[in-house]
Amino acid sequence: MRILKSEVKKGRITVAVQTLDDLWYLSQIIEKGDLVKGRTLRKIQVRGKEERGSSAVKKPVWIKLSVENVEFHKHSSVLRVSGIIVEAPEDVPHAHHTFNFEEGTVATIMKEKWYGFQLKRLKEASSGRAARILICVFDREEAAFAVLQERGYKLLAEIRGDVEKKFQKTETRNFYREIIRLLKEYEERFKAERIIIASPSFWKEELLKELGNDSLRSKLILAACGSVNGGINEVLKRPELADALKQERVSKESRLVEELFLEISRQGHAAYGLKEVEHAVNAGAVRILLLTDSLIQKERQHNSFGMIEALMKTTERMKGDVFIISSENEPGQRLDGLGGIGSLLRYRLEW
Repeated sequence: MRILKSEVKKGRITVAVQTLDDLWYLSQIIEKGDLVKGRTLRKIQVRGKEERGSSAVKKPVWIKLSVENVEFHKHSSVLRVSGIIVEAPEDVPHAHHTFNFEEGTVATIMKEKWYGFQLKRLKEASSGRAARILICVFDREEAAFAVLQERGYKLLAEIRGDVEKKFQKTETRNFYREIIRLLKEYEERFKAERIIIASPSFWKEELLKELGNDSLRSKLILAACGSVNGGINEVLKRPELADALKQERVSKESRLVEELFLEISRQGHAAYGLKEVEHAVNAGAVRILLLTDSLIQKERQHNSFGMIEALMKTTERMKGDVFIISSENEPGQRLDGLGGIGSLLRYRLEW
């Protein structure tokens, strides 16, 4: 993601979407009540020459939208931001509309107040850190390997197997073993969190048989492609990539929540629940503050977000990190069981 213009004091930041990963970040930043301004397609009524009738045509227009809903599902490559038009050309009615954010979209996000954790996510999205995801497309004769980058991918290798056109099981198995060997090598080299394997027909299932119960299997996501030639570009447009991006984040969230529960079980460097966490934050002991997005939403609905905001600000001021955990997934649900808030501490506190 590129930040084209940042005017935080005025509540405005203009961004350009570059990757699918950016859409996930924006889905966590844009929220109900925000204003979003950008170029979009809108149906316009056009009257005939004799004013006897009119027809609707889609025209590109600049509008400003008051956000009511934000949707980004794991099987979608588009972020949908819906709401009421509050500013538009005269021939555009102030009605409901949906912005479709995708690669190439430029938009300005306006908030009454930008919070530290939101700015942190924007900075993370624009830092150029690519998700650690490998892609392998193959059939029984050739394979291509790539690693996801900030923009697109880097081709790592292309190999061919010594397999005749007539199916020969031994040669095919040897080729699958070479694919598996390279997958393990690249997994270690790039510290891959997820690996997407794609093939035409049933070849990926045959590779899984050869893989057996190997630990690599837990990182695999299966996809389909028409052929090896151009298959990587095909995978980049498929919903499995969005799934892999989401799983990578869930994995990170899971590690943080697991560490919290481990420290709690040891009666060690942890605090949970609003009262204990507040005490730890004010003592300057919090290394990592964990909150669920459902807790934040609930506090905002009850007009009591001020206390949560103060805890986040104090944590960041004292060089701690703040992580927002999604309640949609199992780590967030576990944290919700502790009241939606917990913290990993620099040192143990006596209560």
